[in-house]
Amino acid sequence: MERPDREVRLVYFAWVRECIGLSDERVSLPGSVRTAGELIAWLAERGDTYAYALEAPSTIRVAVDQLHIEQDEPLGSATEIALFPPMTGG
Repeated sequence: MERPDREVRLVYFAWVRECIGLSDERVSLPGSVRTAGELIAWLAERGDTYAYALEAPSTIRVAVDQLHIEQDEPLGSATEIALFPPMTGG
């Protein structure tokens, strides 16, 4: 059964932020978006800047309420979801 729409805060980091042109935004997620991977796919359909930023979805990392999750994991009752590219140290 599809969940009702819910509002979340999306936070973008590094080149994801630069491509989309926003550091964060509030969106109403459709009930069909249940996992991090489904979120990325849904965002990529929102326009050219999102599609470009998320053109390699397997490279995008996701944190739900500041806890890292895999893309096949559910978003649950998230209030904040962060998307960012892989980080390197140096």
